[in-house]
Amino acid sequence: MALAIVNIVKSYSGWKGAKPYDKGAKGLGAAFVGTMDLNLLIGLALYFVYSPFAFNAFGSGANVMKTANLRYWAVEHIFVMIAAIALAHIGKAKAKKITDNAKKYKTQFIFFTIALILMLSRIPWHEAGRLFRF
Repeated sequence: MALAIVNIVKSYSGWKGAKPYDKGAKGLGAAFVGTMDLNLLIGLALYFVYSPFAFNAFGSGANVMKTANLRYWAVEHIFVMIAAIALAHIGKAKAKKITDNAKKYKTQFIFFTIALILMLSRIPWHEAGRLFRF
């Protein structure tokens, strides 16, 4: 999440400030996309191996779409997170092909911002109290 915010801020300042697209910007973008890939691998392992939510959802049959909590974990969370990762990859790949620095930054800004918004929309905020109690 922090890398997303750093990338978005750097991309916006590079776009509006007409800054050169240097190795730092390229490395930050690669680190963000790489971190998202790592999150995907960890998430898939949790989803298919360790998650009681996924086991409940898969064991429910047709009722999964009728129950909001099961639908959230079985469909909404994983689908939107994968879409966010895909958008980040697309943004990074499109920016890589562009030669104009301002357009590179603008492309990254747009795609990374949408990816961050999608990720934030599917974080289970309703369970924050259970997940972060001390």
